[in-house]
Amino acid sequence: MYGNGGNGGNGLPGQAGGNGGSAGLIGNGGAGGKGGAGAGGGNGGAGGWLVGNGGAGGMGGAAAPNINGGSAGQGGTGGNATLFGDGGAGGQGGTGLTGANGVNPAINGIAGKGTNGTPDLLVNASGDVTGGNGQSGADGAFAAVGGTGGSGGLGLVFGGAGNAFGGNGGTGGVGGIGGAGGFGGGNAITASGAALGGDGGNGTIGIAAGGAGGAGGGSGLARSFADGAASGGSGGLAGGGGTGAAGGTGGVGGAGGNGGHGGLLMGNGGSCGSGGTGGIGGAGALGGSGGGRGTGGSADASANRNATGGFGGGGGDGGLGGTGGTGGGGGSGGNGGRSGLRFGNGGDGGIAGIGGEGGAGGTGGHGGVGGNGGDGAGVAPNNGVIGFGGSAGTGGDGGAGGTGGNGGGTGVGGLGGSGGLLIGQAGVNGPAATGGAGGAGGNGGGLGTGGTGGTGTTQNGGNGADGSIGADGLSGQPG
Repeated sequence: MYGNGGNGGNGLPGQAGGNGGSAGLIGNGGAGGKGGAGAGGGNGGAGGWLVGNGGAGGMGGAAAPNINGGSAGQGGTGGNATLFGDGGAGGQGGTGLTGANGVNPAINGIAGKGTNGTPDLLVNASGDVTGGNGQSGADGAFAAVGGTGGSGGLGLVFGGAGNAFGGNGGTGGVGGIGGAGGFGGGNAITASGAALGGDGGNGTIGIAAGGAGGAGGGSGLARSFADGAASGGSGGLAGGGGTGAAGGTGGVGGAGGNGGHGGLLMGNGGSCGSGGTGGIGGAGALGGSGGGRGTGGSADASANRNATGGFGGGGGDGGLGGTGGTGGGGGSGGNGGRSGLRFGNGGDGGIAGIGGEGGAGGTGGHGGVGGNGGDGAGVAPNNGVIGFGGSAGTGGDGGAGGTGGNGGGTGVGGLGGSGGLLIGQAGVNGPAATGGAGGAGGNGGGLGTGGTGGTGTTQNGGNGADGSIGADGLSGQPG
């Protein structure tokens, strides 16, 4: 008869969090458990049949490679109140993956490949393991092209906190291309050390190019992706430098959970969870864009007669762009919940996410759109009379441009909700956001231009300010 519902358990990797238990006659519903990696959070339990609040939804699990397609988990839905009580808050969406480092072009070594590092099989070992270096390529006879240096060995760590470094590629023979750096080994579940690829071998005299840097090794559950790609080798006397690995695109954050309904007689709708953070673009000369965050779900006060709609969840910020990459766009704000049937105010719309900052030379991401305010009582299909429309969310600011890059554009503000049928006023429209600032000019580069300010939406919505102009780049010094 009396008592609160139990909390749901946390999920294992790939498994959703448990749902919170429902209360009896009087009591609060239990909270949903946190989702395991890549899985959604559990739903909150229902409040008591007579009096009690719904339980909060569980947080979505962070994205993980090879689980649910690398997607972040969605936040759980807040529990519903029954007669008297507030709906539970929705869970926050999970965090998106960091972008993987790109795979380098394969280079077939003419010289022997370096031996692999000896695996460290101790469960809690802390020693570093380094793959052997590739052999140097043989010199070319007369005008022949020299041999390619061998690839570096694979560094492996199966347990513990040790580092796993790939071996360096061998130096090319006279006129030869430097070998590719070795891949860093994968860390096991308990490992926490770095897994770095080896440096590419250097080209030698002639027109040979330096070898490509080895990609960082993938790791286990303790680390989502490699720590970074190694540097390309230096070019020969007349050769170009090796190509850096391209960065991958950051993952999209999970959507926020919806808020629970208020009680049928009295109680407010629960606010919904914010979207999860977007992944950061991978490092490299061609860095990927960061992922935008998920959109917050809409809270809903539903059919209760005296209730205020829940707030819309905030849109997530866009992820940072990799070097040369564009920042991810900000997520849109969630819509505010509708009010009760007869009395109550509409919920405010969520604030949109900020556009991600561009990498060096990259453009800032675009700001998200602000959420709409919920309608006050009396607006169809409701038949109530009194209530104020919710205010709309602000549009997201444009992301700042990277060095030499342009600032991002902005999202526009949302629309205010309608007022009640008899008494009430419309909600205020959201103002537009500020344009992203242009990045400083690069060495000898041009100006970054400021992003354009967003346009306010009619009623009471102000125009956003233009982004500032980036500073002039400094010219390089004579050699």
